[in-house]
Amino acid sequence: MVSIKGGRKRVVTGVVSTLTAGLALGAFALSGTANGATKTAEAAGADRHIKPTIVLEHGAFADGSSWNGVIADLRADGYPVVAAANPLRGPASDATALRAVLDHVKGPKILVGHSYGGNVISEAATNDPQVKALVYVAAFLPAPGETALELTNKYPGSTLPDALDPVTYKQADGTTTTDLYIQQDKFRHQFAADVPAGKAALMAAEQRPIAQSALEEKATSAAWKTKPSWDIITTQDLNIPPAVQRFMAKRAHAHTTEVAASHSVAVSHPHLVADVIERAARATVR
Repeated sequence: MVSIKGGRKRVVTGVVSTLTAGLALGAFALSGTANGATKTAEAAGADRHIKPTIVLEHGAFADGSSWNGVIADLRADGYPVVAAANPLRGPASDATALRAVLDHVKGPKILVGHSYGGNVISEAATNDPQVKALVYVAAFLPAPGETALELTNKYPGSTLPDALDPVTYKQADGTTTTDLYIQQDKFRHQFAADVPAGKAALMAAEQRPIAQSALEEKATSAAWKTKPSWDIITTQDLNIPPAVQRFMAKRAHAHTTEVAASHSVAVSHPHLVADVIERAARATVR
């Protein structure tokens, strides 16, 4: 086990990370070139290599803007980026939506999932040879037959149930469904404790709900079984307990980085997250 501090070319403060070897159809936000990988020279006259497109999948109670800081870093380093819109309806249907985005993006890709987005990328990347690596960010890595709810409760530590604000409504076909929000006055403490208060308040107002049934839907495949994986474990997480994150990362033989951060690590520590993504890209795409 090797301890590393800081990160990338930029200054990262308050971060101590531990690296262990081991291994829609909706609207989507576009940065860079989405329909093809770009080639860049490492130095003047040097051999050229492919830079894969980074595809980002947000999780519950968030949207694509949660990746803004990460996107800025990736773009500055020459990576094309797509932040997909996650419908948050269920792993199977959400993976279908994400696969439509993946099919549109040509060339090699690195697939990144935050929180429940980990369920989605694990399914969407299965049997896709153009997805070269998976990066999990405070995320679920379910095995077939497991649910997000089941994994959350595997070890104690999640305080999410007491912070939820469920909304039940009738759908067009007459059936009812329940969407889950986080109560706005509890959002920062629960989800983004290390994010400045003003920004956390905006995140609370902008949060997208997840269907309760999505957290109870069983995974049907696990791309981490066949693809190299990286995992950022958040040790101050109140949504997915750190013990649960470590269990999933160890099972997946993922390269892990631990950071004293909340569940919203992509917002509070974007440089660190971008570093790990770029590490995965360099290791798997030549």
